[in-house]
Amino acid sequence: MSIWDAWIGREELRTDRIDNGLAARWLATFDREAPTDGNVPQGLHWCLCVPDAATAQLGPDGHPVRDDSLASFLPPIALPRRMWASSKVDFFAPLHMGEAVTRTSRVLSITEKSGGSGQLVFVDVAHETFGEAGIAVHEVQSIVYREAAAVGADLSPPKSALGAVDLEGWSSHRMLTPSEPMLFRFSALTFNSHRIHYDLPYAQDEERYRGLVVHGPLTATLLLDLARREFGDNALAHFSYRGLSPAICGEALHLVMRGSGNEIEMAAFAGDGRQVTAATAQRK
Repeated sequence: MSIWDAWIGREELRTDRIDNGLAARWLATFDREAPTDGNVPQGLHWCLCVPDAATAQLGPDGHPVRDDSLASFLPPIALPRRMWASSKVDFFAPLHMGEAVTRTSRVLSITEKSGGSGQLVFVDVAHETFGEAGIAVHEVQSIVYREAAAVGADLSPPKSALGAVDLEGWSSHRMLTPSEPMLFRFSALTFNSHRIHYDLPYAQDEERYRGLVVHGPLTATLLLDLARREFGDNALAHFSYRGLSPAICGEALHLVMRGSGNEIEMAAFAGDGRQVTAATAQRK
């Protein structure tokens, strides 16, 4: 029996609406034109039904405080550092501009592990996003909680000895540099107050990152956009990604893709050759 058993199966229901303002701000963040068919692009679901805790209910890292009450959807794991580790997303149908949206969330599992970086706790959460015609997106998201960084620890991630990105074998490539305005806008779109994305002294002094950290779902959205550039809007049936190393604001980020038929491999690399994200996708 685990101390977290009371949270397994705990559910949460949220509602939202895809309005023109939200869509316009999302498109502006990624320098994109709006689709002409009235559908919204894949990835915008991460900006819907977002947590809306009051400012007074935020913890030192900017995330909502968790406790052992029935009102706390996520468990009060004492480990202070939180990261979005991975997601597995199934796209069943496009979401449409102006429609009402409902999202049901359920805690699937809570797993404690011990590794080279210390104690870890993984929380898997299933999200089902429904449009007015039925389910549109199913996602299993894995959140990892980690121990506090040691005082005076070296800033991470360390520079890779590789020195450069090896692009051989990748059929599609896009390079961009995530900027402070892009991170700020994505935090605003997702109502994400995690300070590692906008508070440089906190990111460096408290969590010992080399700089501001690019959101995992921001990198994932950029990979979805790479697929869109190749195959068109809403072309994927499935998308899975896993964070391997933090991407740092102001440093080059290389997005790559390859594959034949419906099976696609994708990745993101830092400019020093370090792999940031591993991903796979399936076309419809």
